[in-house]
Amino acid sequence: MDLIPLKQCAPRQLDPAGAPERASLALAGVIGCTGQPNFSAKALTELNRALPMCWMSVYKLFPDAPPESYGGGAFGIADGTRDSWRVYRQGLYSRDRTFLAAREVADGGDAVVTRWHAREIPLEHRKAIYIRHGLRERVSLVEGDASGGVLAVNLYRGMAQPSFRDDEVDLLCSLAPPLLATVKLHLRLTAAQQVEESQGDGGDVVALNPEPSALAELPRREREVCQRLLRGWTYDGIAADLGISAGTVKTYRNRAFERMGLHHRNELFAKALAEAGGAPALAGAAGSAALPVA
Repeated sequence: MDLIPLKQCAPRQLDPAGAPERASLALAGVIGCTGQPNFSAKALTELNRALPMCWMSVYKLFPDAPPESYGGGAFGIADGTRDSWRVYRQGLYSRDRTFLAAREVADGGDAVVTRWHAREIPLEHRKAIYIRHGLRERVSLVEGDASGGVLAVNLYRGMAQPSFRDDEVDLLCSLAPPLLATVKLHLRLTAAQQVEESQGDGGDVVALNPEPSALAELPRREREVCQRLLRGWTYDGIAADLGISAGTVKTYRNRAFERMGLHHRNELFAKALAEAGGAPALAGAAGSAALPVA
């Protein structure tokens, strides 16, 4: 097992050609998925622009309560994330020791990246999830909070894929702060509800929370347009929803962006991420989502 505290990470020069550019495109795509149904599956598809991975799951672990799932998804293989979550929450989580070290380091709001190979996972856990679904390895982006809980964004490789190389783990460490901030933004934009495994519900939640405070000062129509842009809606979709033309949608967008000093949609995402505690490297990223390593 590898454990990397993010506050101790120093940006490194990445060897694979084009890695920072691919990662920037992937991150921009993930940001564009915020607020959408099936966020995890869509985000995983975007992340595969930078690194091949087969599963993604997002959940929160608590010191004295059952965990909560915020969805999962697969890319290129069968999606067993719902089945795995059901098994995990039925009791396996109470015997899971793979997050103990991460919890200690992340206590109070810090973040870490952990890497576990399937062979390092205790046998019960390994058989129920990793062997059953053909998973080779898991990299988890873990952030703690003041209550002692941790939010985990878990990225998996299957047996048909190679193990994560060190430079790929470095890339995920660089992506971790904005990815964690994006997931938290998604959870703010959606009504995060505990998954009731007894009813077989394992999908992402789609009910919307109140608007981000960054938009609170905008006139109603401009705010409504920006809310939907943050959820990844198209101009035609916003027009149909609000009963106006696509051209009028763009007019409201331009007015809102002028009030907020923005020029591109990615800057709107960056503004929302900054409110959610996102990485400063995203702020003011005109046309692209900049990475700390770029």
